[in-house]
Amino acid sequence: MPGLWFTVHDAQGHWLTEGDVPPEYARIGDALDSIGQARLGWNLGDPPRPTARVKRMDTAAGTVQIMTGPGGTVLADQLARLALLTLATVWLPGVLLMALATLVATPLVVRRTMRGLDRAAADAMRIDVEQRGVRLPVAHVPAEAAPLVDAVNAALCRLDEGYVRQQRFLLDAAHELRTPIAILQVRLEGLPDGAHRTQLLEDVARLANLAEQMLDAQRLRQKDIAFAPVDLAALARRVAADLAPLAIAAGYGLSLEDEGVDAMVVDGDHAALERALANLVQNAIQHGGRRGTITLRVLAPRTLEVADQGEGIPAEERERIFEPFHRLRAQTGGTGLGLHLAREIVQLHSARITVRDETGGGACFRIAFPPTAMTPHLPPRA
Repeated sequence: MPGLWFTVHDAQGHWLTEGDVPPEYARIGDALDSIGQARLGWNLGDPPRPTARVKRMDTAAGTVQIMTGPGGTVLADQLARLALLTLATVWLPGVLLMALATLVATPLVVRRTMRGLDRAAADAMRIDVEQRGVRLPVAHVPAEAAPLVDAVNAALCRLDEGYVRQQRFLLDAAHELRTPIAILQVRLEGLPDGAHRTQLLEDVARLANLAEQMLDAQRLRQKDIAFAPVDLAALARRVAADLAPLAIAAGYGLSLEDEGVDAMVVDGDHAALERALANLVQNAIQHGGRRGTITLRVLAPRTLEVADQGEGIPAEERERIFEPFHRLRAQTGGTGLGLHLAREIVQLHSARITVRDETGGGACFRIAFPPTAMTPHLPPRA
């Protein structure tokens, strides 16, 4: 484009010129730094006319002063360079700033939007068979994911209802089994003595025990327990007295060792603790090899033990035996629920149940209560 020239310079003294800049304006810009906008010209007898324009502009790259006017030749590519310069100094920094802001803001917006899903995922991790009734929150979930969360909550509701129906059925079935089992046991006891009668009575006893264990399992799942002071020494004496006939009939001796403890009290559910200790004794009767002596021990300050003189329990099986329906030796019978229920009861009392080798052979199950759960009462010294 003929007749066009311009100069651009910034506060750091950087200059850019294009076209034939008149000598009068080649460096005059240095003297016009404080001028925001002006028109420059001269009069040599002709009518005055502006020959240059000066303007200061604030850009993302800083403040620049542009001077332009006629009197030279600027080629098309020079004009294109001017456009690129304007783009680079005015528009490009703004675009880059917007892009940077977008890069910074987008993760924050996404993270805030996904926070609701993170909460829902955390709540979903808490859902299991023993932690029912949990529903995923919908309040802060993105609108696009809300239908999915609603559908999951509806499915959880149906699962809870099905679980309650199943547990109610098992509870009712266990209750209904008790009566015919009791009638059958009475009828068998009226039969003449003999090996066949003894075997039938043992089978009925296992059925009765299974029904009771099913009831115990439902009580534990419903947390249907009531804590009160329980005397462990008296509890052990009662269990030993109740199960002594069964142990003797199976070929065992049954002894109680209480180290002279008159009373040892813990805070717990009496019926549940009695069932746990009875399950350990019945396990010893079932798996003790039908020989030797089964020993109940009450150890100060907070321990109960049940030991037998059978084959013992391999170390690799000492955790698995507490799983429901796991039987170490299938041929010995048993329901596979007794040890599992014993551990559930013990854990509800903040106690621990472990198994070790008994001195001289056999297995020894130990229930250890925490110190805060009990107050030992020893007999006065003579």
